[in-house]
Amino acid sequence: MLRGAFARRDLLKGATAAPFFAIIGRSALGGPGQKAPSDTLARGVVGTGGRGQAFLGPRDRRVIAVCDVDKSHVEAAAKRVGSGCTPYADFRQLLEVQAIDEVCIATPPHWHALVSIHAAQAGKDVLCEKPMTKFIREGQAVADAIRRYGRVFQIGTYGRFGMGRLRKLIQSGRLGKPLLVRAGRAQGYNWNIKWFTGLHHLPPQPVPPQLDYNLWLGPAPYKPYHPHRVHFMFRCYWDYDGGGLADQGQHHLDPIQYMLDKDDTGPCEVEAVAPWPAHPDACGPWHSVTIRYADDVAILIEGGEWGPAPEPAPFLEGPNGKVWRSGQCEPAGLMDGTDSLPDTKPLISFEQAEKTRKPSGGGADSSHRANTLFQLGNIAIRLGRKIRWDPVKQQAIGDDEANRLVDVPMRAPWHL
Repeated sequence: MLRGAFARRDLLKGATAAPFFAIIGRSALGGPGQKAPSDTLARGVVGTGGRGQAFLGPRDRRVIAVCDVDKSHVEAAAKRVGSGCTPYADFRQLLEVQAIDEVCIATPPHWHALVSIHAAQAGKDVLCEKPMTKFIREGQAVADAIRRYGRVFQIGTYGRFGMGRLRKLIQSGRLGKPLLVRAGRAQGYNWNIKWFTGLHHLPPQPVPPQLDYNLWLGPAPYKPYHPHRVHFMFRCYWDYDGGGLADQGQHHLDPIQYMLDKDDTGPCEVEAVAPWPAHPDACGPWHSVTIRYADDVAILIEGGEWGPAPEPAPFLEGPNGKVWRSGQCEPAGLMDGTDSLPDTKPLISFEQAEKTRKPSGGGADSSHRANTLFQLGNIAIRLGRKIRWDPVKQQAIGDDEANRLVDVPMRAPWHL
């Protein structure tokens, strides 16, 4: 079905002539030293030039297929994995390999949604790099697809697994409300703002012969090739990512969201302090982003990359107490007894979820809600105003311009 709908004729030479064992999976053939298929899952990796390298050597998985639009990347990945691994130039052909149980996605974010959705349709579980998607509506579409096809989904960040005690503390009501969470340099959060600020007026450059630039762009608007726009530095441009806020947002805000028990909802307003007007193409600097929920809970994100060093301040604060990232509390006994409190939402790993078919600890729905937080921050930065948000309808209130950045059209023929 996928081959008929999405066939391409310019795949890597020899990909369609993959050896039989690569198509059905080596363990299915049996033999000495091979685990049964039920014990060893087969993995395909889409995007092998950067973070995808981390997916190539799992201890309990067999990587049988790799894919990248850069021929040098995918050939190096296949060589690193070794025998039984087939390279592809197009993710759609990789998804036709029935033996693949899970797909790891390490492409630029403007590809995350489409690869995730088609992987779910093809019956694969999905482990995706952060951020979940480039814009908010894509996240809804991914979560809907994962639910519809009964797949397991996980973003490759696991910070929420260390938030159990603070989550229980908040649920106990000891801190009271209003509640403030600070996520700035003073609390140990690095947002990589300067690093991922884009360049202006980039002169067009020749496309390297090993790169399928049209397929690299995919659903993103066409812009002339420049090396600063692709591979690692794609983070600097709105067409593909969202600067330091999007680069680090899922890492930093997903654990906070879980701690605050906000996995099933969203904020009511988000505002930013940043230079305006923002550049239409290149991500730029910003000072802070404030996220407010309807129940007197707020998250203050501070970049802290300009000016004097920030003053020490607690990570978590309510009228009845404070908690620092170091573990120091005020009053001193604030955390006493929290370990014995019941856990209202225990977490399981991606690997456990694959075995039990239960939602992983940070699945598609909660990942989409975390993704929404920093995507709204970027919308506030780009528009230079506060965004009022309806967390049920998942749309900006009375702001058509903001909603156009919530649901961004894809370059034809790509669409959700």
